[in-house]
Amino acid sequence: MIVYSKTKQGFQDDIARGEIDVIIGQYFKEKLNRNIYSKEADSWYNSLQFMNTIINDADIPNDAGITIECQIPQTSKRIDFIISGRDENNKENVVIVELKQWQKADLTEKDGIVLTALGKGLHETSHPSYQAWTYAALLQDFSMVVQEGDINLYPCA
Repeated sequence: MIVYSKTKQGFQDDIARGEIDVIIGQYFKEKLNRNIYSKEADSWYNSLQFMNTIINDADIPNDAGITIECQIPQTSKRIDFIISGRDENNKENVVIVELKQWQKADLTEKDGIVLTALGKGLHETSHPSYQAWTYAALLQDFSMVVQEGDINLYPCA
């Protein structure tokens, strides 16, 4: 299930109007039938301003796809931000971006785990890069569209 999907230009227009959090919130309620928390809407507004700055690059065409809050089928996992398009060889590529608004994260002795402030206190949680990698692995292993379309997946945080 995809909550928000537009072109880069459409996304940038929604950002410019200052309505990205409201638009995603409406789609979220309509498509996932779930209420949103104010902190979640605030995180969309803040994080997506930064993503707009990042994709404001002439090398990323205005018709590149932007997807926000893509729920991976058969799971409760959602990909925060996706950029999709074709490269110079007409090959399909997808960049999976995991967004965090943490102030700080500390290393742990555990692979793929960091220590950060979540809720009240410090907690161990997945490293955002590892989280994005697992999303890509799930899509690669279980999505016929990705497999048959020979789509390149590039996870990052």
